[in-house]
Amino acid sequence: MTDESQARIQELVSTNDVLLFMKGTPLFPQCGFSSRAIAILDRLGVDYESVDVLQDQGIRQGIKAFSDWPTIPQLYVKGEFVGGSDIMMEMYESGELGELMSEKGVAKVG
Repeated sequence: MTDESQARIQELVSTNDVLLFMKGTPLFPQCGFSSRAIAILDRLGVDYESVDVLQDQGIRQGIKAFSDWPTIPQLYVKGEFVGGSDIMMEMYESGELGELMSEKGVAKVG
């Protein structure tokens, strides 16, 4: 990963309370896992930002090294890596993800 990619990813993670690196956009996800991740965040009703890794190869490859996690999507909450869509689903179903958002003071939509 280049220093430029590292710096851009760090800036994105640091400046967004909830950030999802995904394939596609929330309105048009480009894979089932990204679609599931968006559905979970929407059900939680939290305010989030997303980064379409398909638009930037530096980010697409760099995020895997940044988090030491091989797959996309990847969720960050208040600068901390949470996991991919499977972990998000497990945490959502158990109530942990909603608790994490509350504990971290994540804003609700609207």
